Amino acid sequence: MAIQNKASWARLKVGVLALVALIILAILVFLLTGQTTLFQPKGQLVTYMDDSAAMTEGSPVRLNGILVGKVDKIALSGLNQARRIVRIDLQIASKWFDSIPVDSIASISAENVLGAKFINIKKGTAKEVVRGGSELASLDTREFDDVVQQGYSLLESLRGILKRVDAIVATVEVGKGSIGKLLVDEELYNKVISITNEVDMMVKTLNKGDGTLGKLLHDDKLYGDVRGTVARLDGLMQGLQEGQGTAGKLLKDPAIYDETRAAITDVRKLLAGLDKGEGTAGKLLKSNDLHDRIALSITKLNTMLDKVNSGQGTLGQLLVNQQLYDNLAGATHELHGLMKDFRSNPKKFLKIQLHLF
Repeated sequence: MAIQNKASWARLKVGVLALVALIILAILVFLLTGQTTLFQPKGQLVTYMDDSAAMTEGSPVRLNGILVGKVDKIALSGLNQARRIVRIDLQIASKWFDSIPVDSIASISAENVLGAKFINIKKGTAKEVVRGGSELASLDTREFDDVVQQGYSLLESLRGILKRVDAIVATVEVGKGSIGKLLVDEELYNKVISITNEVDMMVKTLNKGDGTLGKLLHDDKLYGDVRGTVARLDGLMQGLQEGQGTAGKLLKDPAIYDETRAAITDVRKLLAGLDKGEGTAGKLLKSNDLHDRIALSITKLNTMLDKVNSGQGTLGQLLVNQQLYDNLAGATHELHGLMKDFRSNPKKFLKIQLHLF
């Protein structure tokens, strides 16, 4: 009798555990199907679309992004009217009916391009709200299909980019190209290390104040000289701003500016006169008669020079006749000797005679 009571008690515990497990399982099923509350009153709404876009029963239904229910049933409506091919029954918690105006619009949405689809109800503005069994207007699902198609195109482009990146990484890993050599070439690595060491040594030298650059960085006297030069330049610029000195007057004196403008005007007038053929210079530029005279004079001069070069005339003989040149040179030499004797003994050449009558 005691053994029988123990067996009955064991069967009771197993039954209780099984019941608890079923309750937990039921709760999990409700949660997985999108149901947030178990014992809340619900109602039905209906919407029609051209295409279900592969959405499944149990998908969430949201009101402006807030979960309010789930998709209860998806089936063909049996109608041939546009945008009424597929009937979708929505199970909505009754407490949300007062928040859904009758002009609200249902549409298929997704969390991302490849995410799970759901029905999103965009809240309208009418004062009248829906009731159980009411029909909601819907958007054209072709817009959603276009978005999905664009997402697939984008994914294909990303796949192509990833393939090219993978090829580049493979090239770099084997040491090809500039970047690959930077990563795997031991000699290039040693050169970089050597350059880095040299730069480090140069920086240390600069910090010690050695060399020209080091003195520029650390010599206070040089710093003072530079500051003095800058101060003098600043004073010079200040003087220019105040109109001091020749350069300052050129920058600031209105009289010099007016004179310069007047001079430029005179030069322009002069150039205009030259262009019109006025004055001697203008005639030289514009007069054909004067041009012809000058050309004739140049022709005569060329003819005379040709005669001189050919030995004609006195000048020509002087240039080309060697004998005449020698005679002239000899006469010049004798005259030079005579003048020398005259200067040394003038009495030799001067005789005074007296005659008495």
